[in-house]
Parts: sequence; structure tokens; C-alpha cells
Amino acid sequence: MPSLEHVAPDWARALAPAAPGLERIGAFLDGERAAGREVLPAPEAIMRVFATPMAAARVLIVGQDPYPTPGDAVGLSFSVAAGHPMPRSLRNIARELHDDTGELLTDGDLSHWADQGVVLLNRVLTVQAGVAGSHRRQGWEDVTELAIKALVSRDGPLVAVLWGRDAQSLAPSLGNVPRVVSAHPSPLSASRGFFGSRPFSAVNASLVEQGATPISWGTPWP
Repeated sequence: MPSLEHVAPDWARALAPAAPGLERIGAFLDGERAAGREVLPAPEAIMRVFATPMAAARVLIVGQDPYPTPGDAVGLSFSVAAGHPMPRSLRNIARELHDDTGELLTDGDLSHWADQGVVLLNRVLTVQAGVAGSHRRQGWEDVTELAIKALVSRDGPLVAVLWGRDAQSLAPSLGNVPRVVSAHPSPLSASRGFFGSRPFSAVNASLVEQGATPISWGTPWP
């Protein structure tokens, strides 16, 4: 089953009720590999989003499922490995960030967001290489909804970023958590409400209202 070995202790406690579901997911993934289908991301990265302690979380950005192109998926929604070309959705995120705050994403590695307490959570944590959405309805949605409910019930500042209809369907699970809502940054929808939505400054304004430190979104200096 997907390993909890490198999951932060508070996330491990929150996800403990999902153990039977994770076991079923593990059996499904074993079957996929046995059938010769490549599973993304790498096994050690599947649960990477839970490596940063839940207690440090300040922002939740909800994605759909990992990038299906081999080499792209790294276990954090929208992020790719350092030095790897940005997928189109991420290029649109970088464009909106610059238009919104003037900050630059010069690299597609968003681990500096995760390090600041931005939970980059896909609803589904695995995918078959080359087939977007292929691991939906295999149990991941229950696991990630449990994670979101645990995050919402925790004391502390939090802002949810819901890009697109899939993410927005989670609104009932968010209680009174402030949220930033717009179209998805995908090339198919970015021009229909993502561009110009200024999500990054909105998130930081909400964090400040909650007494929390804003996020530095731009790529850090070397």
C-alpha cells in the first residue's frame, strides 16, 4: 500500500482511518504495474504532500491528479522537478503570479511553497502514464477528503484555493475556511476567469487577516 513511512506524524494520525482504503489502492496499483502500466509519480513520491507537518499548513491548493507525462509528476499538485520544463497549466500560474504580485516563478519546482505551509494536494495521488484521470474512483478521493477534513478541523490559519469545478466541489468540506475561487489554470479555461483573478495576493491578504505570515510565492534566489 502507499507508504506512510515519510508522512509527518500528525498527518499519519489523521490518515490512520484510511488504512483499509490505502491497502485497496495499493492492490490496485500492484495490478496496474503487473499489467505493464506505468504508475506516476514514483512510489516514494506518492504521499510526498504529507511530508510537511499538518501543523505548519497555512494554504490548501487543490489539484486534480498528477501530470500524466513521465518525468512531470513529483507528488505535489502543479509542481514539477527543478529544472524541468513547466507544463502549460503551471506556465499560466507563473503568468498570473507575475501579473498579480510581480513575483517570478523561474522554475516549476514549487517545493518552496510546500516548505512555507502550502499544501499542494491533488484529489487523486496517482495516474497511469499518458492517461489523465485514469486512477479516479479507485479510493483516492476518500483519502484526500479525509485529509482535507482533518486540516479544516485543526486550529490555525488556513486559506483554500479552489481552481476549477473539481476543486470547487469540495466546498462543503471546508466549513468556514476562507477560500479563493476561480477557473482552472488549464489552457482550456485560464482565459475564462483564471487570468486576472489575483489569487496570490488574495491568499496573502486573508492570511494577514488571520494573523499569519504571507507566502513568498516567487522562486527563491539561489
